[in-house]
Amino acid sequence: MTTEVHAPNDALRAVRIGLRMSQDDLAKALRRAGVESGEPNEASKRLVQRWESGISRSPRPVYIRALERVTGVPIESLGFAPQVPMARVHGDGTGGHDMTPSAEGVAPASADTRAARQPAGDNYGGVWLSRYEYYSSGREDSFEGRHYVVLVQHGNRLTGRSLNGASLNPDSPLSLDLAVDRSVVTGTWTEQTATDGYYQGACYHGAVQLLVEPTSRRMAGKWVGFGKDFDVNTGPWELRLMDTSVSKATLERYSVPPG
Repeated sequence: MTTEVHAPNDALRAVRIGLRMSQDDLAKALRRAGVESGEPNEASKRLVQRWESGISRSPRPVYIRALERVTGVPIESLGFAPQVPMARVHGDGTGGHDMTPSAEGVAPASADTRAARQPAGDNYGGVWLSRYEYYSSGREDSFEGRHYVVLVQHGNRLTGRSLNGASLNPDSPLSLDLAVDRSVVTGTWTEQTATDGYYQGACYHGAVQLLVEPTSRRMAGKWVGFGKDFDVNTGPWELRLMDTSVSKATLERYSVPPG
């Protein structure tokens, strides 16, 4: 007899922590959002626990819409399994057959496709100052992006989300999805720029690789990403540990633009 092991949804947990909400707070906010949008739901603390533990990987559409409304984050960035339409075969009327998606149901991506990872030796959870540099060809000058981010760790996986109001440029949330291999941290980043900023709401994404210093309090390396002219750019990136606590008081203290 085998026991199924569920992969925790660290992305959802990181977003919830960044919003300074308990699991019960999130459930209440989801119920309010449902009432306000005319789609009442029965979100509960237990349901949020099932999502974050990975037991439930595919929320119903009513919860998807409430989650996006409360968090301001698309469901694809909340750590849930992709909603993939199930394929159906039907006759094409000429003796053959076609295969089309069905609106009757969805099938989550198989957990078997996720590669096994070796657990990390250190815990990197906490609030970190993220700082990177980039060159703006349109302004012919170098600039700096800074965010306070919460890192949540499970095994060798690190999920990071910037705190609300904690970016140098307002309304430019940053997301990190990283893997730790000894002293090397590798992964991807996504930043949604402000709609009223220079980049007019454009979403940028790319890869990052960092080396962890022996103190485990700083990671430094480089980012890679595309520019508005669709050329591939790179620049320095570092993370500095500010606090290992993720209490509400700590998160509130760092929910300000970095100095």
